Amino acid sequence: MFYLVIILIGLGVIVGTFTFFSRSAMHEEQIDVAPTCDTCDGSNAKCEQECMMEAAVKDIEYFDDEELDAFRGRPSEDYSDDEAEAFREVLYTMRPEEVKDWNRSLILRGINMPNQLKDEVIMMLEN
Repeated sequence: MFYLVIILIGLGVIVGTFTFFSRSAMHEEQIDVAPTCDTCDGSNAKCEQECMMEAAVKDIEYFDDEELDAFRGRPSEDYSDDEAEAFREVLYTMRPEEVKDWNRSLILRGINMPNQLKDEVIMMLEN
């Protein structure tokens, strides 16, 4: 009986040690291959979600567009053409790779994109 208890304890230690090291190795592998927000291309919803959550806890990035804060909370369909033009001016002064970050910035600031501009933004995001 005593030998059986010793054998069971020994097996438990071996299994526990193996489990600990295998989980540590898997965790390190996951860290090495995890995509960064710079590599998210829109095809991986989890990557996009994680980047959005990451962006939500960081300071909001402005793109020399502080004047757009006046539109906070306004529905997308309520913009006049002149007001939509203010968004368009900002949009066409930035590099194409900045459009995605600018859109996130607007979302985090509670600013809805005017309907008049959404197609143009989507086209720029797809390129």
